[in-house]
Order: sequence, then structure tokens, then C-alpha cells
Amino acid sequence: MSAPPETAEAVDPIPILRRLIRFRSVNPPGEERGCAEYIAGLLAEAGIESRLLGPDPERPNLIARVPGRGEAPPLLLHGHSDVVPTDGQEWTHPPFEALLIDGEVWGRGAIDMKGGLAMMLAALLTLRARGEAPAGDVLLAVVSDEENGSRVGAGWLATHHPELFEGIPYCIGEDGGAVLTADPNRRFHPVGVAEKRACWLRLTLRGRGGHASRQGWPNLAVHQLTEVLTALRDGRLPVHLTPALDRMLQEMSTVVGDELAAELTALRKGERTTVPYDLMDTADAVYLDSTIRHTVNATIIRTPEKINMIPAEITVDLDGRILPGDFGVADYVAELRALLNEFSASGRLGDEVGIELLLEGSRNPKAEPEFGPFYERLVEILRATDPEGVPIPMITPASTDARLFANLGMDCYGWLPMLLPAGSRYQENMHDADERVPAEAVRFGADCLYRLLIDHP
Repeated sequence: MSAPPETAEAVDPIPILRRLIRFRSVNPPGEERGCAEYIAGLLAEAGIESRLLGPDPERPNLIARVPGRGEAPPLLLHGHSDVVPTDGQEWTHPPFEALLIDGEVWGRGAIDMKGGLAMMLAALLTLRARGEAPAGDVLLAVVSDEENGSRVGAGWLATHHPELFEGIPYCIGEDGGAVLTADPNRRFHPVGVAEKRACWLRLTLRGRGGHASRQGWPNLAVHQLTEVLTALRDGRLPVHLTPALDRMLQEMSTVVGDELAAELTALRKGERTTVPYDLMDTADAVYLDSTIRHTVNATIIRTPEKINMIPAEITVDLDGRILPGDFGVADYVAELRALLNEFSASGRLGDEVGIELLLEGSRNPKAEPEFGPFYERLVEILRATDPEGVPIPMITPASTDARLFANLGMDCYGWLPMLLPAGSRYQENMHDADERVPAEAVRFGADCLYRLLIDHP
């Protein structure tokens, strides 16, 4: 080893992060091989063996296992090396140069999720530099394709190599953008305990077609489109109090002002079904609105591209997200049809619209999150490293690769802690222009992960 435990310094994750950002692993097409080979080289220098495997040689997944002391069960650290495109975005600084400016690392993937990968790698490399072994074996999975369905990444590994993950009860991955600033003077640390899953649909609206010079025909497809978009803008699907939501609201109500706490308690008790936007930052209110119910947003509308034709058919693609638990697609579609009928002039629009399922995300087989000793250890680490911070369990309104590992029997947590200024919203820069992260926030996360690897239940 490079130095004995008492003198070896922690490995700095920032040079690792900057190198990772410079790999243009934009998905599509992905081309994550360069990133995976770089990580394999880092691990090899520390004496950690790894292998690359997957169905596409240019998009491999990296698997490495670090032996532990045998004092705890194995633990999975998983992260993805692909990033979303930057097309059409105006960046203040180039997105793939990984510039370090005023203490911030700029670039695509700084938050989602090469910053998290750098934390994981730095924690493992610090262990090796200090001659230490983790409490239990650590399996590192650096996967491809998370940003486009995970088919050649975690999905392929879980289907073709489930034996790699046998006997692992817990996994740590990204928090999927869970962020909260319910009190601008407090720093919140999200612990993702549950995720929504995708339910992508296509609506087909049909009506009379014809020459666009004629006006006055009733019930055209474009009229139905107006009703659909109005329903999605002004309406909401029903509230469902899931176990994860109940715990989240309960803990939130203990750290916010009395007025907001009363409103959150009313939500828990079913005494209200709307989010108090007037008492919350808009982004916080939107987040909460998206975790108390299934959600639906129109994202793509298609019509014939002929300006002098009244379209006889219009399709609307919907990005739907289903709450964690035992909810099925049929339940979701029934709620959607009821919402469309509520805002329809005839009251029958939802019954008449064609609805096609495009994609259904994996359902977590565990309806309730696990709040046992492992979760408590995550919270304990946060309280020890940031006594002024507030750890809080949260539902991720999107989905991550955790859904695939959960189907292998693991309890999965979104836990990549960052020491951010109270009230800041760096996570909202993911997938957007000017994505960046404070260097000290990444170093904080690497230290938290190191503490977890050294000592967990």
C-alpha cells in the first residue's frame, strides 16, 4: 500500500470527476467504453480487479468486487457512466471540458451521475490507500444505458448475470434528483427510499377531417386535444398515501414552520388533496405534488403536417409515473380516463380516447421501504458529518437502476450525500445547461461513503 492507515490521506474525487466528465458518453449512442476502461485502470492501480461485460463491446458494464472483513453482509454500489445530450442547450462553459471555476466543477454529468461515481471510486481507493478492508464485500457496478432504458446496462446484468448479486441485501445508488429546500435556512439530506416507475402511454384522438377552410364542425380531434391538455394542466389524479410518503411527510412536518407542518399533517390524514403552493418554494411544491399521486404529462403531439387539412387523427404521448406499491397499469389508466372525463364537455372523452401502453417500468416487489438498521446507519453518518443538516426519507419522482436491483431482492437507497449551501438547488441542473457541482460537496459525499463502507450493519 502507498502509506500506512495513520498517514494516508483520503483520495480526492475531484481529479477523477473531471476526467470522467471529459469522456463524451452521451446516450444515445452511449459509447461508454472509454469511461469504463479508465475506471478499470484506476482500480487496477489500487490492486482491485475488475471485468467488463455486456452485449455491446462499445458499451460495457464494469464489475469489481472488493473483499471485506466478513463483519457485515455484502453491499452493492451502482452508478451509470452515460449522460444525457447537450443539444440545443446554451452553456456558459463547455460541457465536456470539466472546468474548475470558483470551486465548482462544470460539465455534463457533474450531478447525474459522474459526481456520484467519483465519490464511490474515491471511497474505495481511500480504503486501499489506507490498507483497510470494508466491513463486508463491496460490489461496484458501473453500468451503461441508464439514461435510455438500461437495456444493455443494469437490465442486461440483472437478467443475464443475477449470480453476481446473490447474497447482497442492500444497494446504494443515485438519489434521482430528490431535493428539498422546505426551510431556506436548513440543509436537507435526501435519503431515497422509494421510486416511482414509468408508465408511458399514447393517446389517439379521432374526429372528422376535412378542408381547413371550413369552420364549425363539432367534436374535431383538435377540440379533443384542447380538452386533454386542459385536463392535464388543471386536473390532478387522486392522492395515495403510500408508506414512504407517510414517513416523509411525518418527518418533514417536524422541521418546517407550524403553518406548513399543519398542512403536511392534513395531507397525511387525508384531510386535504392539494399541495400548499402558497407556503412552499414552487420547486418544493412541484416535487411534493409529484409524490402524493401518480403523474401524467403530455410530451409529444403528432398530427399530419399539412396546414390546410383538419386532422382526423392526433396522437399524444404521455410520460406517466406510477407511485411505489401495488398499483398496476390498469389502475393508472382508469384514473386517467376519469380525469379526462371530468374536464370533457361531453363527460365521455376519456371513455372514447384510445390508450396504448408504450412502456411500463419495473415494479419494486417490496411495497414498503425498509427503515431498519441499514437506513438508520445512513442517517447516523449524515448527522455525524453535518450536525446542522436534516436527513429525510424521500420518494424519487423519476426512476433509476435501483428498480432493477430491487427485483433481485435488495433494499435500495438513493444516497449520494452532498454538503451544499442551505437553500441551494444544484440537483435541478441535471439534464439542463450549466450542470455543475461544488468540489467540496463531492468530497463530502466521498467521505460519507467511506464511513459507510468501513462500518455498516
